[in-house]
Amino acid sequence: MSYFTLKSEGLQEYVVKRSRFIGRARPVACAQEALDFIAAVKSEHWDATHNVWAYSVRDGNTRRFSDDGEPQGTAGMPVLDVLVKEQLTDCVVVVTRYFGGVLLGTGGLVRAYSHSAKLAVDAAEIGEMQLWSVMNIECDYNFYGKLACLIPEQGGAVDDARFGENVSVVFRIPSLQEQRFEAVLTEACFGRYSARKTGEIYGF
Repeated sequence: MSYFTLKSEGLQEYVVKRSRFIGRARPVACAQEALDFIAAVKSEHWDATHNVWAYSVRDGNTRRFSDDGEPQGTAGMPVLDVLVKEQLTDCVVVVTRYFGGVLLGTGGLVRAYSHSAKLAVDAAEIGEMQLWSVMNIECDYNFYGKLACLIPEQGGAVDDARFGENVSVVFRIPSLQEQRFEAVLTEACFGRYSARKTGEIYGF
């Protein structure tokens, strides 16, 4: 139900034997978004020796990579391996190389691309995306104070509260905790109120 992805875009540079490696990683929603990001990086670094990339998306359980002219197996696959080892999906990594005049050899290329990808992933920060149940509850002002404490205690978060004759609260609770929350809520309000589920979303 949950999966690991990147929280933001990350960028890190790494120099080895005068070759400059620029790693960039970011979360994406689909393969097309990954390809658009790859194209944008290639356009920005049009003068680079290589723009090696890899991405993994949940849609169709798709994984793709490109060596972009580097010897087969020395660039794209090592970058993808970083995503696989970190169990990451819905993300893309591009490692740009400016050749420094010194050959790195097969092993050196693998290490350089792996290290650059890992630096970029770490800079983007890994997070666990989990499924949340979006809930709504209407209660009086006396119970609202208890509810506002109860929701975070059960691992949830309040997204909106509207104050009128009563208080209407929109909140999220981890889907795996939904039944437990309902039991705790019933006990806390002596069965006076119940939460209505309005949808599901993925989030950190």
